[in-house]
Amino acid sequence: MTRTHHRQQWRKITLACATAVLAVGCTGNQPASPKPPPTTPAATSTTAPEPTKTEVPVDPVEAAKKEAIATYLSHWKEVQKRYGDKTNKAGDLEKYAASAALSQVKYDTGNMRKRNTVALGTVTVGNPTATSADIDRKIPNVIISSCLDISQWQVVNADTKKPVSLPKERLLRYVMKATVEKWPEGWRVIRDEPQGKKC
Repeated sequence: MTRTHHRQQWRKITLACATAVLAVGCTGNQPASPKPPPTTPAATSTTAPEPTKTEVPVDPVEAAKKEAIATYLSHWKEVQKRYGDKTNKAGDLEKYAASAALSQVKYDTGNMRKRNTVALGTVTVGNPTATSADIDRKIPNVIISSCLDISQWQVVNADTKKPVSLPKERLLRYVMKATVEKWPEGWRVIRDEPQGKKC
């Protein structure tokens, strides 16, 4: 075989290889039309749940004190209504008072009606403070100390509204000690006693 013939054979082989490479792509390792890379599914946007707020546990003793004080303040609003009513019917006393405290108010206002007097103005319960609370007994109770201010509470004739003379040495601001109990119907003031001390 001549040298010329060898060259012709080599050209044919090279041309055939070149044609084959073009048919399958630029490189022998990759297909002509590469498949698109598999699409990664979009990450689902999930909002992380907000952390639940941790509620501060309620102290049952403190809760009882607050409820008892609220009852005591409401009690005095009703007492004020009853003392100012000539018919001796105003005020929802039974909703907030019972036992000795309720009896005392009814007794006092009954005597005032006999003398045809009423008490007008405002009573102020100053600085009501729960000094103790026993919530483990069969009937839970709370003891409250406060400063009762009756300086703006005036006893007058029920008809003429003229002031009635009262002892000048009487206390107008004095310490009160109240006992409030939790009954099935709710908190009730059962005792409300003046301590004979200025405040």
